[in-house]
Amino acid sequence: MAHATQESFTPSPQEVAHFHEQGYLGPFQVYEPDEMRRLWRRERLRLMDRSAAVYDEGDAQAGNTNIANYDRHLDSTFLADHICRPQIVDRLTAVLGPNVLCWRSEFFPKYPGDEGTDWHQADTFAFASGKPQILWPAAEKEFGGTLTVWTAFTEAAEDTGCLQFIPGTQRTMYYDESKEMHYQPDTINQQNKDGINRGFYGYDYRELQKDPDWRPPIERAISMVMQPGEAVMFWSTMMHSSKPHSAADKPMRLGFAGRYVPTAVEVYPDTDDVDEYGGRVSLRDYGTVLVAGTDSYTHNRKVTHTTKGHEFPIRQRDRP
Repeated sequence: MAHATQESFTPSPQEVAHFHEQGYLGPFQVYEPDEMRRLWRRERLRLMDRSAAVYDEGDAQAGNTNIANYDRHLDSTFLADHICRPQIVDRLTAVLGPNVLCWRSEFFPKYPGDEGTDWHQADTFAFASGKPQILWPAAEKEFGGTLTVWTAFTEAAEDTGCLQFIPGTQRTMYYDESKEMHYQPDTINQQNKDGINRGFYGYDYRELQKDPDWRPPIERAISMVMQPGEAVMFWSTMMHSSKPHSAADKPMRLGFAGRYVPTAVEVYPDTDDVDEYGGRVSLRDYGTVLVAGTDSYTHNRKVTHTTKGHEFPIRQRDRP
């Protein structure tokens, strides 16, 4: 199903050059703030119905529902449309090329009193289980990782847990994802790092450092303050984190991340389950979504519609 509009959101050559140098692009607007507020008031109630979700909440052990709420774009019409929005896809194809998959989506809520997120990088996303979740072909790999588009569904401010980036760090991995991290849920909201309450959802990301004495160059950090409906696109290999939610009088901060790769990348190779954050879910009903172009490869399972029958609005464009 094609979008009616042909308006282009392709970034300028200068913006693309900035992205390659700094590792991020944005914030940019995907929805008007009032539109996003209205949509989220409606959709948060609809998403409480998990009857068509691809992951069984009961399989996410220890009460950890984060992993069970991965990939809700596979059962939510709103999120299915969101990951294919032209404001997002045009920017993705300017960097990844014409053939692009969405391989995962995640919610990132942060409630008053919640800790910030550790400085981290992700290349193969093997940091929790030790098993790569995405693999780039050697001939096409520049520095790996995924393109994440993080959309603010609510305001993301300095005191409510906005993202932080260290620009230009995407080409060097300071962490070894093949090393083991130990899941310790009792450490959540209990770790002070450089004077800030930070953690990694029950893990300590410092366990993966190649050099145990290395410290992130936080003096170069910038904050991504965003209004509802704004998004930022960044390489997962760029050093990023989030601040704590320190404003007791402000509501939850909610971000929604879509993760994208070219069709040449293998997703969940030789994997039947996702094992993270104290939970495990089966990939039995999972599939990647083609958001742009065509897929001439056969190594990834694909879906063309949500479990509720909504067809993904792939936008075919005339490209040089």
